Amino acid sequence: MWFFLLACSLHSGEPLASATPASAVPWVDPAEYPFESHFLDVDGGRMHYVDVGTGPTVLLVHGTPMWSYLWRDLIRDLSTDHRVIAMDHIGFGLSDKPEDWAYTPEAHAANIEALASALDLHDVTLIVHDFGGPIGLKLALDEPERVSRLVVLNTWMWESEPKLRRIGRFVASPIGKYLYVARNFSPRKMVPYATKGSPPWTDTGLAPYVGPFPTPETRTSTWRLGVALDRSSAFFADEWEHRAALEGKKMLFVWGMADPAFGDRLDRWTEAFPKADVVRLEGVGHFIQEEAPDQLRAAVRAFLAEPLIN
Repeated sequence: MWFFLLACSLHSGEPLASATPASAVPWVDPAEYPFESHFLDVDGGRMHYVDVGTGPTVLLVHGTPMWSYLWRDLIRDLSTDHRVIAMDHIGFGLSDKPEDWAYTPEAHAANIEALASALDLHDVTLIVHDFGGPIGLKLALDEPERVSRLVVLNTWMWESEPKLRRIGRFVASPIGKYLYVARNFSPRKMVPYATKGSPPWTDTGLAPYVGPFPTPETRTSTWRLGVALDRSSAFFADEWEHRAALEGKKMLFVWGMADPAFGDRLDRWTEAFPKADVVRLEGVGHFIQEEAPDQLRAAVRAFLAEPLIN
């Protein structure tokens, strides 16, 4: 197994350490991602985001190793009658990729709050996924007046369980760092592994996710978030301790039940928030946006059409 992992390699391509508009990179198909690029100076550098459409605001927060491209289908659909904002965390997508930044969930969460302040966002529908859960939900916990609805996809917001902490310690090890930084393991291998409900990934399909990390110097972000599964456990635990701040929010869970990481964790969410709407997607893995985009769009559309009163 380890010999196989060590053998995994990836063509480096051209460096992409600085914030770059989507039109300037060859691995983004403008037909798939036709959105104008915007940038905001935050802690760590220039953060890329898209801001399209008019109407009630929807804010999309991705996890690792993804970026706003993951939300492209939902952006296109919702922006016909909503204002849709989707950012790329520092170190991801088209945002700056400094080598020496913290890259902790706490630091990313502060940047989300900076974006919400800069754009003066209120009455937001906040949609989060993967690490975007603990990162994005911090906004709803700290500034609840900005968020009116929550849509939660395959994520967590509690002290890291033993399995996750073991993964974090492995990623922090020399072999883990080698795989993540030297071999771009996260987008190249973990994304296909976590996907259960779609055809096998091709190099072309993976290109928008592999492309943002062409050199070891640009992969610090994915490695640091992997390490955070162990080292930021206290941050996650503190969020869960304050989860009562979310109880008055209209909430929807859309869950890929075949997710190898979080498929069995939906019950913890629904026990804590029994009034939430729930859509279970059988046979769908971690990346619902890629595996079941039509079902995700339908679930979010139906949710947005409901009145805010629980």
